Amino acid sequence: MGKQVNHGLLRIARQHKGVSQGEAARGLGIPQVTLSRYENGVTHPGEEFIGKASILYDLPDSFFYQPDVVFGAPVSVHPMWRKKHDVTGREMDIIVAELNLRTIHIRRLLQAVEHAPKRDIPKLDLDEYEGDIERIASLVRAHWLLPAGPLGNLTAALEIAGCIVVHSDMQGSAISGVTVSVAGVPPMILLNRDQPADRMRYTLAHELGHMVLHRFPGPNMEREANEFASALLMPAKDIKGALSGRIDLRRLAALKPEWRVSMQGLLYRAQALEIINKGEATWLWRQFSSLRMKLREPPELDFPMEQPSVLPKMVRLHLDAFGYSQGELARLFHIHPHTLSDLYSPEKISDAASRAGRLRLVQ
Repeated sequence: MGKQVNHGLLRIARQHKGVSQGEAARGLGIPQVTLSRYENGVTHPGEEFIGKASILYDLPDSFFYQPDVVFGAPVSVHPMWRKKHDVTGREMDIIVAELNLRTIHIRRLLQAVEHAPKRDIPKLDLDEYEGDIERIASLVRAHWLLPAGPLGNLTAALEIAGCIVVHSDMQGSAISGVTVSVAGVPPMILLNRDQPADRMRYTLAHELGHMVLHRFPGPNMEREANEFASALLMPAKDIKGALSGRIDLRRLAALKPEWRVSMQGLLYRAQALEIINKGEATWLWRQFSSLRMKLREPPELDFPMEQPSVLPKMVRLHLDAFGYSQGELARLFHIHPHTLSDLYSPEKISDAASRAGRLRLVQ
């Protein structure tokens, strides 16, 4: 028996290209119902169709014959979408496709590289802690041996705990970040790189909140993850002292680079902890609006963006230690070299890779 096409990867290839089923069917010169049957495994396409799909989707023929199981959203793995109401179904399809592609690539990389985290990501049940998210966030800090006060490199802390953090352009999507866990692969957080460093740290803490608090989706999960992010980044016992006294824009601006959170995040936290009264907070929010700072705070307050290191190190090991060329690594992933550059920029990852020291070669 010859090789069989993976019908799930037919759908993933289309979604990654960002085209609808109808658009793809027209490009392939077949009825949409035929493409639907192929993508759902009702019937199996032949080599001629795969040749056309390879051209349309800009992927080598071999991509469609990989055995990997494809997951979807949200039923299979329950990704925790941020800002879901702001994005289209097509944008979500693109993100699901990228998650699948990167998961497949990580599986290939882990065949030669052992990922050996020093800690883990605790799973803490809200009911067992009587809904006390502040306490849960403090327990995560203690579990990771993090010091009191402003949190340092959150990306590094997550990577030490076994999570793979990835920055992506998400093809212009309004999603800030998404988390996915698949059996046999470390948990992965995909972050939209088109956001300021303060927003990215908050998004990362929010996604961590989902991993710590939520085994299954629930009606309050976004609010709970937001509360967790604020408590993790700005513990009540520490931030109260920093926010004591008069709170104004100048004060928030001074605290931003120290705590590495947004001015608005600091104001939200002051409100949640009842450090500031409603009238004062309302006046400050009006100032944010009048100065057009709600979407973009003053650039001079920006601080460097945290850079992931584990996945770049995996890629770098294959290129340097194992002697792969970029073309050979692309063939390992069953993608074209230009797609490899788009996803991983191998020529630019040396600095990030040099900081990742938690990987071992498989003997």
